Amino acid sequence: MSDDAAALAAFGYELGVLKRMRRAGWWHAGVRDPESVAEHSMRVAQLAALIAAEEGADPARASFLALWHDTQETRTGDLPHTVSGYITKPDPRAITADQTANLPAKSRQVVRDAVDEYEAKESAEARCASDADKLEMLLQAVEYRDTGVRRVDGWIDSARKNLKTDTARRVADAAVTLSPLAWRDR
Repeated sequence: MSDDAAALAAFGYELGVLKRMRRAGWWHAGVRDPESVAEHSMRVAQLAALIAAEEGADPARASFLALWHDTQETRTGDLPHTVSGYITKPDPRAITADQTANLPAKSRQVVRDAVDEYEAKESAEARCASDADKLEMLLQAVEYRDTGVRRVDGWIDSARKNLKTDTARRVADAAVTLSPLAWRDR
């Protein structure tokens, strides 16, 4: 077995932690079993592609950036915003550098470049991916509210306030007025 193959397999196992890692902030709202980081990231990637398509950016690139935006949480856990007064937010680039240190050069670079681009928020694709992250949180809050969780307004307001693209703002405006089951209406 090559060292490169073992490093890729080990990183694959680390990424699997995201399937079991819960989005911790939702516990504050009373959600007993919040979605995992992987479940969140999946819909973020899908939304990023849609936002990018509408904004004239590259949907595949936006989706790719979104896939990597929370992978550092295998090392830190999902830290809710309430920790900000007590600890300094870990640097996603530094965590990614550590996570990918043993990967083959091409794989290491593609992941590091994606995280760097996402964090810089300079490209249209990064802005679409960032908006998708906020929009996904908004959709999740509305879904939780629809199942009886009452204290989600702060998440909805925070997401709406921080959206940058016209498409994401329009989708957020629509989402807060729709039932999460609106897609079933034909």
